[in-house]
Amino acid sequence: MNKFWESARIALDAIWTAKLRSFMTVLGNIVAVTSIIAVVSLIQGLNASVKQAILNQAGADSFNIQQFPITRSDEEFEKVRGNPRITLQDAKSIRRYSDLATAVMLDAGSAGRIVYRDKSIDSTRVQGVTGEYVNFSSFDAERGRLMSPTEVDTSRPVCVLGWQTADTLFGSTVDPLEKTIQIEGHHFRVVGVSAKRGAFLGQSQDEFAVIPLGQFQMLFGSRRPLSMTVKPHDMSLVAAAIDEATLALRMSRRLKPKQPDNFGIFTSDTILTIYHSATNGIFAVLVGVVGLSLVVGGIVIMNIMLMVVTERTREIGLRKALGARRSDIMSQILTESVVLSVFGGVVGTIIGASIALTISAVTPIPASVEPWSVALGIGITAAVGLFFGLYPAMRAARLDPIEALRRE
Repeated sequence: MNKFWESARIALDAIWTAKLRSFMTVLGNIVAVTSIIAVVSLIQGLNASVKQAILNQAGADSFNIQQFPITRSDEEFEKVRGNPRITLQDAKSIRRYSDLATAVMLDAGSAGRIVYRDKSIDSTRVQGVTGEYVNFSSFDAERGRLMSPTEVDTSRPVCVLGWQTADTLFGSTVDPLEKTIQIEGHHFRVVGVSAKRGAFLGQSQDEFAVIPLGQFQMLFGSRRPLSMTVKPHDMSLVAAAIDEATLALRMSRRLKPKQPDNFGIFTSDTILTIYHSATNGIFAVLVGVVGLSLVVGGIVIMNIMLMVVTERTREIGLRKALGARRSDIMSQILTESVVLSVFGGVVGTIIGASIALTISAVTPIPASVEPWSVALGIGITAAVGLFFGLYPAMRAARLDPIEALRRE
């Protein structure tokens, strides 16, 4: 261990003696590690933000049934274009034939205008729900209460507002509870305000209003497509509940065994899988470009270390003449190469983290600097220094001390 620290001290002295050359040597590593840390931090932040947004909308303990399944081409969509709409009868069938389903909710959404006195919000997301919505974790009331199932089932003119919607309409001085607002020209009484969810890529997740489905259909028409959300008794039963719901819908719609499902079923994992499949290719290309930068940086380090060996031929010959073994010479050169490379990695990590956090501060793109990404960046540079310093170290170790001492 003492020999390693001595070699590291010599390496740092060599770096400090030739500052400009050392900086130019590790510039490739600095750029590569800066890119690694910045890209990985942005990717991690984006992934966490996407996952949280999906869980806020879909919930991890439920699954969603819609008219159309996932389609990736016009040809696939043409095959399912004739799928029937989700109906109240479909919900009744699942309640009847699925023992695992503890709650079945129908909902529909549209953009509407919300007004309170002289303040208005255009194109706010309005969601109509059935009474069992209270069983789903994606609905909450930080202030006031949720609409009761009785209020929803009897289509009472009540609503729950998103945090941003309430803040825009009422500000911080007016209590929104029990106030009357207008949604598409119809009066609704505010009974609750949801907790703040934040923004996703600059889009607020708190601009919405939840109303009874009956009221929604009176405002926007009964032809709006419905979506159905099913919650099993336990999160671990989601897969089994999906099988039961599929069977219930096929029975209700009288589908023959060879006929495909004429509906689509989604979970939060399904949506996350789609997201990852769409972005993994882009991320792989970015990582490949960064990896190429590391290789270039490693080649530069190898060339510089070869030059260092040439410059210090007499020093190496003297050390060998005084009893230094080949392993001592190799460890010294390798340590210098690794220290030089890691120095570039540390500088690149600091710059990359700063860039990622700056981008997150001035744009909607989130960033998350993970400890493992820092360790990965520095570890990769250490490996690069070790690999590309091996040949110069072996060349230095093979020097004949007599010939080396003769070198001018």
